[in-house]
Amino acid sequence: MTRDPVLIDLALQGGGSHGAFTWGVLDRLLEEEWIGIDGISGTSAGAMNAAVLADGWAAGGREGAREALAGFWHRVSRAAAFSPFRRTPMDRLAGRWTLDYSPTYVAMDLAARLVSPYILGPYATNPLTAVLEESVDFERLRGGPIRLFVTATSVRTGRGRIFRNADLTPQALLASACLPTMFQAVEIDGEAYWDGGYSGNPSITPLVRECQSRDTVLVPINPVERPDTPTSAREILNRLNEISFNSVLLKELRMIALLRQVANPGECEGALWAQMRVHAVPNELMAELGSSSKLNAEWEFLSMLRDRGREAAERFLAAHGADLGHRSTLPIDQLADEI
Repeated sequence: MTRDPVLIDLALQGGGSHGAFTWGVLDRLLEEEWIGIDGISGTSAGAMNAAVLADGWAAGGREGAREALAGFWHRVSRAAAFSPFRRTPMDRLAGRWTLDYSPTYVAMDLAARLVSPYILGPYATNPLTAVLEESVDFERLRGGPIRLFVTATSVRTGRGRIFRNADLTPQALLASACLPTMFQAVEIDGEAYWDGGYSGNPSITPLVRECQSRDTVLVPINPVERPDTPTSAREILNRLNEISFNSVLLKELRMIALLRQVANPGECEGALWAQMRVHAVPNELMAELGSSSKLNAEWEFLSMLRDRGREAAERFLAAHGADLGHRSTLPIDQLADEI
């Protein structure tokens, strides 16, 4: 049965190699001819997925986008082929994806608390630079049909900056993914930037104000809730990062819920908030994975994440595909009642 076309926006969280889960979600959504994409807001790995998809779409439509995403993640895996961040033989035998017992990862994790990334001076480079330059035609991207909103955090002010199509460069994407304990801040126009997750993971407001679509589909990467209290030092730091990277998004969704309650649909600005519909692709997998696996770029791991992402998108479409274009399926109005 053919469906009437539905225009959606995408909101893509960041999370290192866990972004391959988002790749799987996008790959499945792109198979649906009735789904059109108006805009994408992304942070860190979400920003890279967004840029690669949009450039691939500009070059060859939805199939071009699927091929571009697959090519990007293959390049990520090849770039990490000689990375010292590898699973131990015991982890492989036990089927664990974690790097917690990798001697190199343990040493790096400790050094990150004691040694500044600036110790390497001008010799410090991000291995993703070459991958992005090979994967994205930034000139084509600037004139592409999909609106992009990439968030990075100003080190000086602590505020987020949104990079749109015309502003996008490899440096803007690297800035959005710049973890301050691992990489030197990325300078753009004389301003230093860190990971966008500190100020918007991802930013939702530009999707509402600048896109025609009224349906926003969130692809989460960082677990909002965990059932158990972390007790080890690594678990505590991991949970702190999850909370900080989710807090801005939750506050923005709460603000949107409040605006929807008081918006006057008869006013132009009020209509934007009143008509907004929010959805989220289910993601139970990330609660099972440790933070160290965000640095695991083995093809076997990325493929597993892609497949699980496709499965999650399949469940989302089965449960809520008919709701797209009609009603929200993520109950953000409950956030308006929280103190």
